[in-house]
Amino acid sequence: MISFQLFPSRTVSLYMGKMFLVRTFAVLAMLVLILQALDLLSETGHILAHPGNGQPEILRYVSLRIPEIVAQFLPFSVLLGTIITLSTLNGNSEVVALKASGLSAHQVLAPLLITALGVALISFAFNERIVSRATATLDQWQKLEYGPVPVDRGDRSNVWVRNGDDLLQVDHISGRGDATKLTGITMFDRSGGNLVAIVSAKSGVRQGNGWKVGPATRFDVASGKLTQVGETVIASGVRPDQFTLASVNANGLSFRALSTTIADLKAGGRPTKALEGAMWHKLSGPLSSILMPLLGAVAAFGLARSGKLFVRAVIGMMLGFLYFVADNFALAMGNLGAYPPFLAAWAPFLLFFMIGEAVLIRTEE
Repeated sequence: MISFQLFPSRTVSLYMGKMFLVRTFAVLAMLVLILQALDLLSETGHILAHPGNGQPEILRYVSLRIPEIVAQFLPFSVLLGTIITLSTLNGNSEVVALKASGLSAHQVLAPLLITALGVALISFAFNERIVSRATATLDQWQKLEYGPVPVDRGDRSNVWVRNGDDLLQVDHISGRGDATKLTGITMFDRSGGNLVAIVSAKSGVRQGNGWKVGPATRFDVASGKLTQVGETVIASGVRPDQFTLASVNANGLSFRALSTTIADLKAGGRPTKALEGAMWHKLSGPLSSILMPLLGAVAAFGLARSGKLFVRAVIGMMLGFLYFVADNFALAMGNLGAYPPFLAAWAPFLLFFMIGEAVLIRTEE
């Protein structure tokens, strides 16, 4: 008799979900411990190389690095937790008992899939609230070679902004909003893709909808004449925040902050394809935890006494590894512009979802 319930009994569902969570987070703790220890072997010397650094700085580095490791290896831990859980259930003939009671393969996996969805939601919240901040802080600290981190007053250097056909290059920007000050300004006045003139100025401030710069010079390309123009207003329509987006670390921003940054970069005429791929991956990455029970399900079905349980577990692990390889490859192709950003982030997820379903149906038959 076939059961039309979505899940096994409440007791069995809780039993499987608890077993899956315990093994997943046990594997994660082991991986974090090992990888953090290996990471410290390579970074401790760099941290202590800065005068005055000691054990507090090492502990600070650990506190900032662990969230990155957790976020990176949580889906892999879910995969190993799935394989260990299902191999244990298969080895104890518990899967056979569930199948004999009339449950389909999807019903057997349902408790693990729902639990994995909860893990994915926790992973997304953890990435948004903790990982992004820790990554941004660590990235800034490493750029200073683990020295004291100064207060960020909004200073930026060597910034390029596009305003229609014109290009604007600024050596140094200080301040924020309408108080933004520009130093070392060069504007490339273009028309139809052809360079018309080059305007250079020592400094500039916000004035109305544009920027008052001076003392300025204008070099006319057609005549070859250099003219002193004193103070003049340029870059009408360019907002102050477009100058503060000198470089963007996608891993150091939350989904909402990255979405806002991409909109500002587009307004400034800058390429955003790689950042858009990273933004969509902030959703597809945590959701990959839902795929792992599907890819590792091959370890659950088939008789354990047939001697092929280990082979099935290896196959499940290989499917998971192939997903991570395909995911990284698609992101790399998206960064190169070969794939559209949305496709680069979601194509591996959809592809391996179909592969997992196909393997599961084939296994059940």
